[in-house]
Amino acid sequence: MTKSELFEQIQQKRSYLCVGLDTDINKIPQHLLSAEDPIFEFNKQIIDATSEYAVAYKPNIAFYEAHGVKGWESLEKTIDYIPDDIFTIADAKRGDIGNTSGMYARAFFDNMSFDSVTVAPYMGIDSVSPFLAFENKWVILLGLTSNEGGKDFQYLTLEKGGTLYEEVLRKSAEWGGSDQLMYVVGATRAEALERIREIIPDHFLLVPGVGAQGGSLEEVSKFGMNGQCGLLVNSSRGIIYASKEEDFAQVAAEKAKELQTQMNNYLDKYL
Repeated sequence: MTKSELFEQIQQKRSYLCVGLDTDINKIPQHLLSAEDPIFEFNKQIIDATSEYAVAYKPNIAFYEAHGVKGWESLEKTIDYIPDDIFTIADAKRGDIGNTSGMYARAFFDNMSFDSVTVAPYMGIDSVSPFLAFENKWVILLGLTSNEGGKDFQYLTLEKGGTLYEEVLRKSAEWGGSDQLMYVVGATRAEALERIREIIPDHFLLVPGVGAQGGSLEEVSKFGMNGQCGLLVNSSRGIIYASKEEDFAQVAAEKAKELQTQMNNYLDKYL
């Protein structure tokens, strides 16, 4: 999916909502456990309920890898089921030497047809460039994460000035344009968004942490939005696990619609 196609979806749906499919077999409604593939059945009903409001879906690969071959089958069926006009993110956080990264890229882009994959930048350009070799595919690079341990390294001050995360943004932006690279920026780091936009004004940001983790959608929208919206705001638990009863899909739709309604207002206000 191209950048213009993604922005078109945002405009059509008046939404920049990404739904995280962090599907845990121990958290899905009990009545689904009798299905042939409970994980896929859960995802299918969530997608049916929320696709009107979402412009992206983000399966967290660990939740599928943990089940071995069956988990990969559930993931593949999920990706095949997502409508073609909705952006897909393999939240895999890969990052290895070049030839290994090339294999990861083939796995997610060629074999499973994801639009994007999350990548760790620590090993530098040769670990990232294999992902950038695929046309109309995206690398979503870890920029400033919302977990508490992210402070261990990301805010370290460099001798030449600035922080490590700022240098990661600045340097990596030389590797690919805003039509290939996105960045993960946690919603609980909203105070840094103005600075981030000074460094990468045109890139899309994938923003987790709104909802269950306490991030502010309005702050993210106010300080993170650019001329083409430039945001994909992820909600996982706040949508998919809003109910553990048989009405889980209906409740998920209600939660997704609530966020889409807010996003519509922020698009009017800040775009």
